[in-house]
Amino acid sequence: MKMLLPWELLILLSLTDCLAERNTRHGPVFTQEPSDSIFPLRSEDNKVFINCKAKGNPDPHYKWKVDGRDIHMDLNYNLVEGNLLINTPHATHHGGVYQCIATNAFGTIVSREAKVQFAYLQNFSRKPRNTVSVREGQAVVLLCGPPPHNGEIKYSWVFNGRPSFLLQDTRRFISQRTGNLYIAKVEASDVGNYTCVVRNMMTNATVYSSPTPVVLRRDAVMGEYEPKIEVQFPETLHVTKGSSVKLECFALGNPVPSITWRRTDGNPLPGKIKINHSNGVLEIPYFRLEDAGVYECVAENSRGKNIAKGQLIFQSVEHLHWVQTLKDAQMAIEANLQWECRASGKPKPVYRWLKNGEPLVLEDRILVEGGRLAVSRINLLDSGMYQCLAENEHGAIYASAELKVVASSPDFSNSPVKKSMLIQRGGEVIMECRPHASPRASISWRRGGEFLKDSKRRTIMEDGTLRISNISESDGGRYTCVARNPFGTSSSTGTLVVKEPTKIIVPPLSVDATVGESIVLPCEVSRDSSLDPTFRWFFNGKLIDFNRQDHFEMIGVGSAGDLMVRNIQLKHSGKYVCMVHTVVDSVSAAADLIVRGAPGAPEGLIVGEITDSTVQLSWESGPDNHSPVITYSIQARTPFSIGWQAVRTVPDSVPGQMFHATVIDLNPWVDYEFRVVAINNVGVGEPSMQSKQIRTKGAVPEVAPGNVSGGGGRRGELVIQWEPIPEELQSGEEFGYVVAFRPLGTSTWKQTVLASPDASRYTFRNDSIPPLSQFEVKVGVYNNKGEGPSSHVVVVYSAEEEPSEPPSRVWTRTLSASEIEVYWEPITQTASSWKIIGYEVLCWEEGMQESDAEMVRVTDTAALLSGLKSSTVYLISVRAQNSAGAGPSSPAVNVTTKKPPPSQPPGNIEWNLTNSKIFLNWEHVKAMGNESEVTGYKVLYRQNWLGKTSVVETNRTSMELQVPSGEDYLIEIKALSGGGDGSSSGPIRIPKMSGLNSKGHFSSAPSKICAVMFFILSRCVYPFESARENDSHHSQESV
Repeated sequence: MKMLLPWELLILLSLTDCLAERNTRHGPVFTQEPSDSIFPLRSEDNKVFINCKAKGNPDPHYKWKVDGRDIHMDLNYNLVEGNLLINTPHATHHGGVYQCIATNAFGTIVSREAKVQFAYLQNFSRKPRNTVSVREGQAVVLLCGPPPHNGEIKYSWVFNGRPSFLLQDTRRFISQRTGNLYIAKVEASDVGNYTCVVRNMMTNATVYSSPTPVVLRRDAVMGEYEPKIEVQFPETLHVTKGSSVKLECFALGNPVPSITWRRTDGNPLPGKIKINHSNGVLEIPYFRLEDAGVYECVAENSRGKNIAKGQLIFQSVEHLHWVQTLKDAQMAIEANLQWECRASGKPKPVYRWLKNGEPLVLEDRILVEGGRLAVSRINLLDSGMYQCLAENEHGAIYASAELKVVASSPDFSNSPVKKSMLIQRGGEVIMECRPHASPRASISWRRGGEFLKDSKRRTIMEDGTLRISNISESDGGRYTCVARNPFGTSSSTGTLVVKEPTKIIVPPLSVDATVGESIVLPCEVSRDSSLDPTFRWFFNGKLIDFNRQDHFEMIGVGSAGDLMVRNIQLKHSGKYVCMVHTVVDSVSAAADLIVRGAPGAPEGLIVGEITDSTVQLSWESGPDNHSPVITYSIQARTPFSIGWQAVRTVPDSVPGQMFHATVIDLNPWVDYEFRVVAINNVGVGEPSMQSKQIRTKGAVPEVAPGNVSGGGGRRGELVIQWEPIPEELQSGEEFGYVVAFRPLGTSTWKQTVLASPDASRYTFRNDSIPPLSQFEVKVGVYNNKGEGPSSHVVVVYSAEEEPSEPPSRVWTRTLSASEIEVYWEPITQTASSWKIIGYEVLCWEEGMQESDAEMVRVTDTAALLSGLKSSTVYLISVRAQNSAGAGPSSPAVNVTTKKPPPSQPPGNIEWNLTNSKIFLNWEHVKAMGNESEVTGYKVLYRQNWLGKTSVVETNRTSMELQVPSGEDYLIEIKALSGGGDGSSSGPIRIPKMSGLNSKGHFSSAPSKICAVMFFILSRCVYPFESARENDSHHSQESV
């Protein structure tokens, strides 16, 4: 494509401003560039793509270079869009450095250079290899001699044509640098044919050499000798950061040498190091600065040792990258261009500049200094694509930008003078005049037909802006800006309208308020009658959003915009600004609102000196919220208190100017936390943060036990009881009680010490103590600080004596097969020294021991024994009990329980429901020989499952029940006997039949339970008996 002539370019550039942004025409920009690549050469894949793509408007076209020569498209090269297609590539002919070139009407750019290589592996020569003759014990090196190749390859060896590769060990080693096979000491088993195998890791091709025969010489055996290092790494090796390095080391010798690795500086080998099973290769992955140093390979056997060493030098390669790149420029003709590109990298890069893909030609007005390019007085021919090239020994990077040089006459299309400008009298107006022009236009102003000149109130600024200050009504009118440059002249006109200024005549005034109050801040203005003011309020610099603020409301209309603040809080303190806007001016007035509230929390609470009952506190004042603190209150809490409690202090009332106090009347040896509350005329403030927990010092206990009493126990015992002292009053560690007692009328106290703080009872035992003897008793306290006070002396009685006689006239009555009632005469008061508190009834089967008896305790002179066996003889005995224990048992009384009740339930139950009456009939129950005779029947009935059960007894086999109509009923029937209730018939459900007559039958036979109900409409005119014929048509099963 031909380059445009200057005048063509001028027309093209002038049109670009009229195009939409999405259709902006611009030079080429690479979106994809070729990169260094190695392609495998395979017979099945004979095409190679090298990528290149650029965007531009118009679309760019492409060409390619290889090794600096233009590529002509032929059978081997084709363009696919911008990509280069190589058909049937050849390693020698098509390898090289490729570069893509993209061009459109605005210029040309070149891509980065890409080195293209081809991986291949040729075949070994078919020439037979010479036989290697070696003595047993001698070392041997078999040369691989790989064929021509490119790309990473891997070496292996095959022994005697076996399918698996030769395994390496301490005696055999394959170098991946040369491919040679090293055998440190030949054995008889090593005789055979050896084939070198080479594999290209990229193409996956594998080739095999001709076999190398190894034969054993029989003339002698090689003696022992010291190691000889045959494979070793370079003496100096530069390793780049993050790369992986492999060091090879292998020695020949007899005996077979061992290989070890170490660092000469004594540091241990890094944990990430890998050493293969034969120790012949040391690999350091992810090389870092700390891995640098001198490494030694030590080969050693019984004849000596040999050492190879080499230094690994850390090479920090910083890849080239841009720190500052280029940006497209669109500039007016005759302007000056300044471009700078900066790259970072090691070694430090050098810079070259290209224009349209060719080296930039320097001249007087074009200056290049490293990455800086300066072009003065640019012209149309300077338009084009520029590239900054930064390069060092590791490569090169390109930055591209487009320069468009624009030449045009003045144009106000996009930036005309403002059509109408409203300004208040006495104010200042600035009229901008910013036409688009290239080169820049000269500006002049006129009012009507008169061109304006600078005056005291009027100035035409350097950029063409007209400024008029102290505006009067006579300044109103039409103003025209005239712009000229070599390519033409243009003008734009606007009108200036002068209005009366806005003034705040009733401004807001600073005010004090108390939390919870409401206030109004006024704001009223005088204004030009043709202008509508807009009121806005600001609080501490932020606009108040009345839709989102519950406390703020703007009231007033027209020239007033007052602010009401409702239910004022502390957060509302600050500066309020009323700002009034019109289309021509803005005015504002400010006021401060001070909100008085309860004090904030005191700060920095510190605990000072601590005694057993006092603590010194100090603190710093918190915010007083515009109302001075009058007094401070100290509060405390302990693990035993309910929340925070006020405590006494010195001084008793802490004034607001004092920031320390002594808390008094504390309990010794108790954990306390403290906090301080400030109080002012508004109220009580928030409490401070609580202090750290402290413990008062210990002291002698001051509180004696209370409610000392006693009595009871067994014969010969004196029982003493008291209320234990709460933990918060124990005043120290090792708290306990001192119990003292003496017989009434004596002078000597007997004492005992109880070391448990939870003790509340002490029992003194002495069989010689007479029952109900009077003792004087007192209980004292002590801790590790000393002995505290004792309680008042009280009189306590010793234990009474057990009853000495059994109850008399014991007799029994058998109630059923499982129940017996027992009766007896109470013991008279003379038979016991103290009050009888109850009786124990013992019951055991005949033939058993009294010690196995069941016992029932009662306080009356009768007892009911239940849960007994039927038809069984029991022995009954009773004994009295008082606080000292139980007395002697009465003589045993024999009693026999009755036979068991009938086990057969009532059967063939029939029922008939008529309105509110239920008629029941059932078969008589006949008792078996070992059962009690039937004496009657018990009918139990209730409404539904949860209703209250009613019981009716009868000695007949039928019954009539009067029940409310309209409810379901459950009925059970049991036989009565001297042995108790017999088996139940089970619940029979009679459903509610309001307004109906019904009957049913229930069988309790084990084989089946069924009920049949018959319904007769109560409105039917047929007699009950005649309707019975149709019962079978209305029967249903009862639930």
